Amino acid sequence: MTHSVDRRDGAPDAGDTIEIGIAVDIPEPWGSLLTRRRVEAGDPRVVPAHVTLLGPTEIPVATLPAVERHLGAVAAAHLPFTLHLRGTGTFRPVTQVVFVAVAAGISECELLAAAIRAAPELHREARFPYHPHVTVAQDVAPEALDRAYEDLADFSAMFEVEAFTLFSHSGQTRWQPRRDFRLGG
Repeated sequence: MTHSVDRRDGAPDAGDTIEIGIAVDIPEPWGSLLTRRRVEAGDPRVVPAHVTLLGPTEIPVATLPAVERHLGAVAAAHLPFTLHLRGTGTFRPVTQVVFVAVAAGISECELLAAAIRAAPELHREARFPYHPHVTVAQDVAPEALDRAYEDLADFSAMFEVEAFTLFSHSGQTRWQPRRDFRLGG
């Protein structure tokens, strides 16, 4: 959540924070399909389909320029890669999540995620080990989880990942893209 103080000079207050996330967007025609399936499952989170590289993380607004410089360096140091999404998986019974699995591009996502989290501003204790995936149902009725799992079992998409995106939100709005970072400079 962004905490803003109305200041006459327009500069952020030292206590201002912003919540960010970093992800690989799923391109069309698959992105809207997977987003629609998540909505149809009854998931209240209307989140465009993506592979998370850094989950929601609150940072001081003043550190945003340093974070963006870090992300630029990470992107420049990693080459574009092929991402293959295929079939479904689940984290049940640990969490009530069904996802489309990453079949190829796993190590590239893992390397990107680790490099992103190497910035002191972005380091946080993970609740679970990083596992790249595209969530298609979360915290919905068991029947909806089962349906998403079965309906997308034959799903397959392959595309080039040429960038990742920095998102932010203030708690008042949905996640908004702030900036794309092209891989390979």
